Amino acid sequence: MPISPNQGSTGGGTTVTITGTNLANASAVKFGTKLATITANTPTSVTSTSPSGTGTVNVTVTTPGGTSNPLPFYYVGAPFKSSLSENSGPTAGGNTVTITGTGLSTASGVNFGTNSATPTVVSDSELTATVPAGTAAGSVSVSVTTAGGTNNGFTYNYVDTPTVTTIAPTSGPTSGGTAVTITGIGLTTTQSVTFDGVTAPFSVVSGTTVSVVTPPGTAGAVDVVVTTSGGSDTVVGGFTYVAGPGI
Repeated sequence: MPISPNQGSTGGGTTVTITGTNLANASAVKFGTKLATITANTPTSVTSTSPSGTGTVNVTVTTPGGTSNPLPFYYVGAPFKSSLSENSGPTAGGNTVTITGTGLSTASGVNFGTNSATPTVVSDSELTATVPAGTAAGSVSVSVTTAGGTNNGFTYNYVDTPTVTTIAPTSGPTSGGTAVTITGIGLTTTQSVTFDGVTAPFSVVSGTTVSVVTPPGTAGAVDVVVTTSGGSDTVVGGFTYVAGPGI
């Protein structure tokens, strides 16, 4: 006599179907000592809603012919999330985040706002998920659903791809050291600025301004790439290194 599912929330409310023979006219389904609500009944199945409980309990079905053999049912507590590896990313989604906590082994879904992702369970204390695309830039709640229930508590921030509008000045010596102001849109979460692939020290002034000091470079025009948690924007030939005079 199978039972499906064989686990559910400690708070109760799980729809459980018990299959077998001679189950018609079931008068009672018990989870341990607690009666469950019967919602459907045929000669080969009984569907009920589990009551609240803890640990492992025996489930039995009573009909006019007697009481069945017991089947185990496992109560699972609600998940607890302790950390989210990344709290922001591109609005297009596609990046992988790691969620750690407890009670995650039965995770069946992760939601970023109203958008769902399928979790990959690593262990009871860890799972990963590929972030779905967001509907717009901004913050959404993150929830994890397991057999024990749903737990919220984290916030994830969708970030649009940055746009660089100006670089000033647009040239400087090959020795580097030029103070450059980059203006644009979506620069708040800037993670790196490179000149011809070389990382430059930078400081985020605002969502529209980043201050940078050019690294040493080779004479000529080079690409400037600004990378944020929302993606990257490349200004082709955005800065020109000028060789110093020689005598």
